Amino acid sequence: MLRMLFFFVVLKTLLHTLKKLFFMILNIYSRPAMKPEISEQILCVPHKLLNWYDQNKRLMPWRPRDGSRPDAYNVWLSEIMLQQTQVATAIPYFEKFLHRWPSIFKLAEANLDDVLIEWAGLGYYARARNLHRCAKIIVSNFNGIFPNQEEKLLELPGVGTYTAAAIMAIAFDAKATPMDGNFERVTARLNAIEKPLPAAKSLLKKYATMITPDYRPGDYAQAVMDLGATICTPQKPLCNKCPVNDSCLSLKKGKTGVIPKKTPRRKKPNRFGIAFLCINTNNEILLQRRPAKGLFAGMMEVPGTPWTENPPSQTQIQNSEPFKADWQVVPGTVSHIFTHFKLEIKILRSSPKYCRKIDNLTWHPADSFENAGLPSLMLKIIRHGLK
Repeated sequence: MLRMLFFFVVLKTLLHTLKKLFFMILNIYSRPAMKPEISEQILCVPHKLLNWYDQNKRLMPWRPRDGSRPDAYNVWLSEIMLQQTQVATAIPYFEKFLHRWPSIFKLAEANLDDVLIEWAGLGYYARARNLHRCAKIIVSNFNGIFPNQEEKLLELPGVGTYTAAAIMAIAFDAKATPMDGNFERVTARLNAIEKPLPAAKSLLKKYATMITPDYRPGDYAQAVMDLGATICTPQKPLCNKCPVNDSCLSLKKGKTGVIPKKTPRRKKPNRFGIAFLCINTNNEILLQRRPAKGLFAGMMEVPGTPWTENPPSQTQIQNSEPFKADWQVVPGTVSHIFTHFKLEIKILRSSPKYCRKIDNLTWHPADSFENAGLPSLMLKIIRHGLK
């Protein structure tokens, strides 16, 4: 009898333990994703930042001075230009584009070569092509009106996650969070997030989204960007002037100088090439059009060898000559930094006494090459070769 009672007690205890274990496992797997914890001090950031923005916002040509909602065309144009480009560099290009093509309809009607010429010097020329393609799509598919749905914007050429969110927030005052470098830096420092970038991007987006206000989300997005550009800068942030310094966890921990952390970048590989600078007796420069795809797609360039990991061999140089001539080495080299590699170009120069036509090449007046819409690399090559 005692044995049966003992067995019953053990069995009951075991079943109770298994039941608790079952519900523990069920709770773990059915639990919703944990949201980042946000302190009350950080929840106050939007209100403080909007008050600061109203008094200190930067004057930008795409921002109306009267406080009205910016035009979607202006926002889109400025955001495309600001990709991989400093504000000070983009402003004169924005003003030039807006003067020549004041509406999406005018830009859609423009010739692509004219767009590329006006874009010359801004770099990343795929942006200009996508800009032109996008304008045509907005006019043909949306009657010239930018869609106010993020998923529709993401279908447009040249519009990625950040740009779509920026247009939604700034142009349509939608509750969107455009995570550029400034936004990431401010968010990381406010919350003292030590996980390095780029691995921390999704986490930073969660933190930023949680405090994006329903009220004036477009102004708030621009306020965060302005704070990051003027006060919460990458190096030597002006914490004593920050309107939200009492909420900044990195400042309290003395870590504003090391947050956000970044994974060390790989050293850029080197590429090498030869450029053939030919100037005839009519003071014209020989140019050719690049292939329709790849870097500087479809743009004019100084003829040259392919860009390779090692300096071109004599055979490669001879095979790339636009014609046989007495090529003289121009002292020095031209360096150019691309996103993924560094390029070193040596120049060979020739001055033929005749101006024959050459297949797939064209002669351009040397005194107006600066206005020919050439990529900045080609301008550097010509300037160096003309010294």
